[in-house]
Amino acid sequence: MQIAENTVVSFHYTLKNDSGEVLDSSEGRDPLSYLHGSGNIIPGLEKELAGKSSGDTLQARVEPGEGYGEVQPSLVQEVPRDAFQGVEDIQPGMQFQAQTEGGPLLVTVTKLEGDTVTVDGNHPLAGETLNFDVSVESVREASAEELEHGHVHGEGGHQH
Repeated sequence: MQIAENTVVSFHYTLKNDSGEVLDSSEGRDPLSYLHGSGNIIPGLEKELAGKSSGDTLQARVEPGEGYGEVQPSLVQEVPRDAFQGVEDIQPGMQFQAQTEGGPLLVTVTKLEGDTVTVDGNHPLAGETLNFDVSVESVREASAEELEHGHVHGEGGHQH
């Protein structure tokens, strides 16, 4: 069976940046499963997987516009230290959920300078070209329940 709309795909992957550094991998874990056509994975990788079958391997290069987007400077902001009430030791790399007009946004602390904390709401991989090595493990038709919910369910039905 080929990967197409409304199929459930399970695959193993290794993700590297342009420098060859491994950013993520499913090695040693269960394969990643998703419902094709439901926006459950980044668009560029989903496009590359379309038409592939179980047992296929591929290398996919995904530009930022088809991955996690370009870096948006407006998502980098300086906020006062007292906005983090109850947090004693703020360090770069810490993540917090900020409430914005558009809803909750995960931000990462990038710099501390005196009473000013710089936070970045961009995805950590925004602006990166992503290089995937993929091995398609299985392809099957999605169940009616998976189609209704828009995502894959584990063995024995949905887990939510």
